[in-house]
Amino acid sequence: MNMMHNRMKANSILKQIMRWYIVTPVIMCCFLLVAFHTTKASDMVNSYSIHPSEIRDIEGVKISIDLAWTLLCGFLVFNMQAGFAFLGAGFLQKKNTLNYLTMSFMDFCVGGLIFWAFGFALMFGGSYLAFGLDAGNTLVGYSGFFLSFGTFDYSTSKLWLFQMMFSAAACTIVAGAVAERIKFNTHIICSIVLCGIIYPVYGHWVWGGGWLANLPFGSGMRDFAGSGVVHGIGGLIALVAAWMIGPRFGKYNPDGTPNMFHGHNLSFVVLGTLFLLFGWFGFNAGSTLGSTDLRVSIIAANTFLAACTGGVALMYITYFDTGKFDIVMTCNGTLAGCVAITASGAYVPHWAAVAIGFIAVIILRESLHFIEIRLRIDDPVGAISVHGANGLWGLLSVGIFADGSYLGVKGLITGSGWQLLSQFIGCIVLMIWALGIGYILFYILKKTIGLRVPVNEENTGIDVYEHGISCYPGFN
Repeated sequence: MNMMHNRMKANSILKQIMRWYIVTPVIMCCFLLVAFHTTKASDMVNSYSIHPSEIRDIEGVKISIDLAWTLLCGFLVFNMQAGFAFLGAGFLQKKNTLNYLTMSFMDFCVGGLIFWAFGFALMFGGSYLAFGLDAGNTLVGYSGFFLSFGTFDYSTSKLWLFQMMFSAAACTIVAGAVAERIKFNTHIICSIVLCGIIYPVYGHWVWGGGWLANLPFGSGMRDFAGSGVVHGIGGLIALVAAWMIGPRFGKYNPDGTPNMFHGHNLSFVVLGTLFLLFGWFGFNAGSTLGSTDLRVSIIAANTFLAACTGGVALMYITYFDTGKFDIVMTCNGTLAGCVAITASGAYVPHWAAVAIGFIAVIILRESLHFIEIRLRIDDPVGAISVHGANGLWGLLSVGIFADGSYLGVKGLITGSGWQLLSQFIGCIVLMIWALGIGYILFYILKKTIGLRVPVNEENTGIDVYEHGISCYPGFN
């Protein structure tokens, strides 16, 4: 009896601590904002802002058009959250659908607050990409906290909103790989750390004027829209998380052979893929941060070509293997092509986009087999292979296929191997950073609040235990 009483007491204390893990950062953020906010009403229009009368000149019109373009593309990227929600839910069992949908929804809510508080400052401080982002070094930024302290400006808010959608996407990639067994609060803490530290720091090295972007080889490490910064980070964190959490109960037989868990709604998978593909136009073409950069049309065309190539190639490769037309694999092939072209879409010709999409499919197939059969890591949606493996391929493709027609980035096809060296260094750093910090994070979580739900909850379904209701009431 004493042992049971002590265990119940320990669980009660642990739940209280867990609550404060989430509540305390939010309270501290609000307190700091109130205590240190220095923006006065008279300062709200700073020297960088545009007076309405100035919009009449050519430069003012250009700025207005670029502002509208970037905001619109940010809204398109936000629409990808609906795609992730449908896609992941369709791949999962009916009894765990609501749990995954809740994690996906909370990723952008929690991630948005954390990225607003300090993630954005760590990522873009010192980049000079918008007003007030002038403090930082090649390792980390330190200006732009709370979008205040001199960064209250339309240009900074525009950049924050667009980039915040990227950070939320990285979190949702992880949610798919660990679905159907991770504790809800464990995932929320993962999202906080990912949006607040892991994603911003590596992003600063690549996009915020950091040391990777300034490598002395070629044009420095280049990742135009985030094959590595977004998808590579998300996919590699997902790899660590899925490995440390372990497979779903019943996934592997005693001899190590895997069992198939069929998704409960393949219509969701197709619909989610279409949502994601639509949002990807904003993801890639929007990374110009302005429609007056006429490269947007080439980027959009390359994105679509790589996606189509991935879908067609994997459809028929699977057909030759099984004699069946597999729409699920086709959808993943399309997404793999999108991930791969994300880094290189601005730098490569159209024929290269087709080649990149086709190679992405080969990498996807081999990675899926290696992850599930060799490593015995359970990834319900294939996120590790789609985003992690092809995020790395996307980075390398810049060093191979860039033709020098945009910003002077030249790959192997121009006879130069220096850009490939920079891309390779970026890949190695990405793996060390994501796998290393990811391991530390999940090790701490495992030793404190735990990583996965009890087996009885997993077998019955997480929805009722974690959320008090099923996504499909009345159906067992």
